[in-house]
Amino acid sequence: MPWSLDEFERSLTGVAEATRRAYLADLTAFTEWAGRSSIDAPDGVSRRLLRRYLAHLSTRRYARRTIARKASSLRRYFDWARRRGLVTTDPAVGLSAPSGTGRLPRVLRDDELVALLDPSPPSSDQGPVPAALRRRDDAVVELLYGSGLRVAELCGLRLDDLDLPARQVRVWGKGAKQRRLPLSPPTVDAVRAWTTDGREHLRTPGGTATDEVFLNRRGNPLTPRDVRRLLDRRAAAPTHPHALRHTFATHLLDGGADLRSVQELLGHADVGTTQIYTHVSTERLQQVHGATHPRA
Repeated sequence: MPWSLDEFERSLTGVAEATRRAYLADLTAFTEWAGRSSIDAPDGVSRRLLRRYLAHLSTRRYARRTIARKASSLRRYFDWARRRGLVTTDPAVGLSAPSGTGRLPRVLRDDELVALLDPSPPSSDQGPVPAALRRRDDAVVELLYGSGLRVAELCGLRLDDLDLPARQVRVWGKGAKQRRLPLSPPTVDAVRAWTTDGREHLRTPGGTATDEVFLNRRGNPLTPRDVRRLLDRRAAAPTHPHALRHTFATHLLDGGADLRSVQELLGHADVGTTQIYTHVSTERLQQVHGATHPRA
C-alpha cells in the first residue's frame, strides 16, 4: 500500500495496544480524507494540506483533545515516513494544533466511591461463580482507586507481579516501563480473597487465560471493556475507569503528598502531566472553603 500503514503499525513497539489502535484509526481517517483530493501517497502531502485537515476537523466540531491527538499521530507517522524514505521532507514538523487541555478530570464524590468500594452485601445463597465475580470486582475497584492503575495496566497484571506479603504490585506501564506500587490493606485483602477463593471458579476448559490475575466469566483475560461494564453495573452514576485514577491522584494531593511522589506513583514520564491534578485539588479545596467557611 502506498501509505504503508501496516508497516508503520509494526514499527510502534513499546506502546500500549490502545495507543496503537488510535494511531492507526487517526491515520486511516486522514488517508481517506486526503484520497478525496486525489492524494493517494504520503509524498503528495504538503504542510498546507495538513493544516487544512486540522481546520476541517475543527469545523466538524471535534474536541480540542481529539484534534491534538490526531496531529500527534500525523507527526509520528510523517517522521517515520521520512526515515523510511517515503517522503523527502517531513510536512508535519512543528505542525500546530490545539493544546488539548480541555476539561479537568472528574473526581468521584464520596457517595460515588462508597457505591463502588462498598456496594450492597451479596446474597447469602450465591453460587460459586457469582461469589467469585463479586470477589473479582472488589479487587478490581480497590486496585484502580487504591493504587491508581491505568485500566490497561490492571488487565495486564500477572500472578507473579503480586507481592501481597510485602503489600506491593509490579506494574508494566506505557513504553514497557516498570514500577512498583504500594497496596493498601483493603486492596491486599480483596486481591487475596479473589486469588485464593475466586479465580479458580472462573477458569474454564475453553478459556485462554494462563497466569493473568483477572479473568472474565468465560475464563479469558479481563479486558478494559470488561472493566467498564463492571463499573457500569456497580457505580451509582456512569464512571470511567480513569476517573478512579484521577480520584486517587487528587486525594493524595489533598492529603499533602508532593507532586513528584504522585508522578512516580502514576508512572508519568513528565511531571507536567501530573500538574493537572494540582489544579483539580486546588479547585476542590476552594469548593470546600466556599461551602463551609462562614466568611467565604
